[in-house]
Amino acid sequence: MSEDFNPGENYKESLQLIGYIPRDEARQEVYTNLGFKCGLEIHQQLKTAKKLFCRCPAGLYQDGDDFDAELIRHMRPTLSELGEYDGTALMEFRTRKNIIYRIKDESACTYDIDDTPPFPINREALDITIEVALLLKANIVGELHITRKQYLDGSIPTGFQRTAIVGIEGDIPLSNKKVRMIQISIEEDSCREVSDKGHFRTYTTDRLGIPLMEMVTYPDMKTPDEAAEAGQYLRFLARSTGKMRTGIGAGREDVNVSITGGERVEIKGVAHIKWIPELTHNEAFRQKALLEIKRIISKRVNNPNQWKINSIQLNQNNIASGSGTYREARNRKSNLIAVNLPQFEGILSFFTQPGKMFATELSDRLKVIACLERPNMTHSEAFLADDEIDPLGNEEWKNVKKLLHAKEGDAQIVFWAPDDDIKTALETIEERCLLAFEGVPNETRKSFPDGTTIFERVLPGADRMYPDTDSAPISIDDDQIEKIRENLPDPVDSRLASLRKWRVPEDTYHYLLKRNLVWIIQKIVDDFKVSPKFIGTLFGHDLRHIETRIVPAAQFSYYTIYGLFKFLDNRKLDIAIAREILPELYAHPKMVFDSVLTTIGYKKHSRNDILSNVPALRKKFAEIRTSSESRAEIDWIMGNLRKIAIGNIPLSELSTSIGEEINRD
Repeated sequence: MSEDFNPGENYKESLQLIGYIPRDEARQEVYTNLGFKCGLEIHQQLKTAKKLFCRCPAGLYQDGDDFDAELIRHMRPTLSELGEYDGTALMEFRTRKNIIYRIKDESACTYDIDDTPPFPINREALDITIEVALLLKANIVGELHITRKQYLDGSIPTGFQRTAIVGIEGDIPLSNKKVRMIQISIEEDSCREVSDKGHFRTYTTDRLGIPLMEMVTYPDMKTPDEAAEAGQYLRFLARSTGKMRTGIGAGREDVNVSITGGERVEIKGVAHIKWIPELTHNEAFRQKALLEIKRIISKRVNNPNQWKINSIQLNQNNIASGSGTYREARNRKSNLIAVNLPQFEGILSFFTQPGKMFATELSDRLKVIACLERPNMTHSEAFLADDEIDPLGNEEWKNVKKLLHAKEGDAQIVFWAPDDDIKTALETIEERCLLAFEGVPNETRKSFPDGTTIFERVLPGADRMYPDTDSAPISIDDDQIEKIRENLPDPVDSRLASLRKWRVPEDTYHYLLKRNLVWIIQKIVDDFKVSPKFIGTLFGHDLRHIETRIVPAAQFSYYTIYGLFKFLDNRKLDIAIAREILPELYAHPKMVFDSVLTTIGYKKHSRNDILSNVPALRKKFAEIRTSSESRAEIDWIMGNLRKIAIGNIPLSELSTSIGEEINRD
């Protein structure tokens, strides 16, 4: 046993051993010392009418229980062109999953279920991807070659995804550096998962085949915050085209993380960019923990090649029938299996992520590979964070150790599984423990909102890619590229520069860029000569607040606000009334502007009519005067005239006129 590791306080001590600190306390030097590196794969659905390789409508989503037909399939791996199997495909094959597809006639066809060859690629989707590639300063390929990327998790009925590289290289600017782009690709989206339990995984096919763009960066981000900044920039850049789908699931991020001595680990399907900092921080320290585990067990075990587990099947004579472990196994009609892990004492409860330990790594793989639903195991050192069963007592563990012929320094696991899954479960436990001798496994992990991750699958290799023999190469002509280049939107950094120049409040930037509103602001400013600061604030403050408290009666288009300013310009109304109109207009987007004016009680008044009220108001103010300052008198009169002044005279002009009259006295 390592002299500098005491399994008595192993979880807390392991935190200290790896130097773990929460993200909000981490500074630049923490990540420098870790050797933190991060790259992004940003996936974004394109807003096209049709799918990518068939003519089914894109964007028609179904409820998981609303379908016209069900199809069941079993996936099997195929050899690559070099005669090798992809490791991910082999892992998925071992799960023996039954894949069920729920099909809705209006959103899927025979192509989706691999009964028809692909149609020619959706040219609208290709043009959008070229547009984004140009915004990223990428080199556009002269000829598009469609390839097949193998997926045996069932997310695509064919067992592969059709994908093609559109642009290579390029870069984006961050606040303190440039981040290089590897490639921009176009591909078909996968099915939407409904459930995954035991040996049954269910999908709907409504999302399948929707055009999907992928933007891939180099691992140039050296801190979690840089990773999030790059993610936001790429998101805003894609949105700037106005040709992206929005909403839940339309944009997804895969985040690749490694540290010095570790390996690339892909955090899959990050739903929100704001999750990236916590996820990448925790993954960096998870890798640090796994490297420390490697150091400890390498000291204990001279020859990992000879390291093996041993196991026995337990019964009610070995374990108390009243324990939670026994009840759990009985309820699932499963066998109880005890496993001995030589020289792993203190390792099972070694910290890996907040609330998780190395034993969680085993439990995760039992869930994914052996299809054992959680809780699926307990161990000799502590409960897993997500287990909800009573632990075995000390006497029971002593009995288990005796039955396993355990030696000092060994650790034990008890898991429960049906007969058919025991072999896979034992193989899975041994494989993961052997990987501990190597340090950090290459793998794909699933993200959670709390910043933790779980094992999803082995990281795919190059063996899963091969040419698509059903699709001919497609020429991308220079004329096509130049035509798209002529209509590119302003780059994100140029839009940010405009917002700063206009002195629009900085707290509006995220909202304005996320919703692609800067171009509308620019158009209103150019066409109606109004203050850009006023328009930016109207969108970024007023409209943002309105959206949180009002549900519109119909779909609201942001371009409606351009129509509002055109109306105000034609009627010669002061723009300040836009703030009064906006809540009513948002609530009833189809209402004509004249009706909105009536609803808010607007009436036409001339400047002289409004100012004629000033003498009477001054007399009334004198009767209730609480201050002798002229500013107080001006503000009081302004408050009384505001309702009839809004839309008829700029309030700044009204204030000046009132002040001039007061000063004349």
